[in-house]
Amino acid sequence: MTLVDFDLLHRGFRALGVTEGATIVVHSSVSAFGEVEGGAATIVRALRECVGRTGTIVVPAFTGDVIADPHPDCRAAGDHDVEVARTRVPLFHDEFPTSMGAVPRAVLAEPGRLRSRHPQASVAALGAAAAHITEHQPFAYALGADSPFSRLYELEAQIVLLAVGHNRNSFLHHAESLVRGHRTKLRRFPYVVEGQRVWLEAPDVGDDNDTHFPRVGADWAEQGQISHQVIGAARCELIDAVPFIDFAKTRLAQLLHA
Repeated sequence: MTLVDFDLLHRGFRALGVTEGATIVVHSSVSAFGEVEGGAATIVRALRECVGRTGTIVVPAFTGDVIADPHPDCRAAGDHDVEVARTRVPLFHDEFPTSMGAVPRAVLAEPGRLRSRHPQASVAALGAAAAHITEHQPFAYALGADSPFSRLYELEAQIVLLAVGHNRNSFLHHAESLVRGHRTKLRRFPYVVEGQRVWLEAPDVGDDNDTHFPRVGADWAEQGQISHQVIGAARCELIDAVPFIDFAKTRLAQLLHA
């Protein structure tokens, strides 16, 4: 098996179409590359070298698997076991670890990175537009209007999928949030308000669970507007977000209302 080092990654990302000054949102599986010298930190370093000082790298740094109500369907007060379980749910903070993979964890470990403040759906960013992208994120529809993803759209970002499919493409949640009659869910998480720990509720677009997102990605691939490159053992894709999200909104509306 070929060792995947910085030079191979850098050449591969350049060939994929990651250019200086680009704003990219990255979803990834490090293990799919094979043996990567230096691990995820080397992948992040190669991407940063490609986008340069004027570019920006963004990753999902979600924490909803940990910072969530362990009993979301229980509304009655007084159940001791339920209340004890809820008190054990940690509060979000800027250094809170994410389970989104090795590359997001590597970005979070980088000096100077910034992170949005949503307790369940934060993003982390490195680069020129990091402050603008992470500066605000609503509790309700965390990936929707006025979210980091809406600013990524405005910046004409590119979506980079490193050995993962569109079931991992968080930008599609943004697309669906803009569709009338989208699926919904209720987020519940602990938060401190005026010095008191409380549970907040916020509506959001529902989970896809591999229902429509892979289909949308496959349909877009048929348009021939995806750049492909094999780097190490990993099949990687680069997609311009604006035309893809515009297409995804229309296609999701069709699939949701079929």
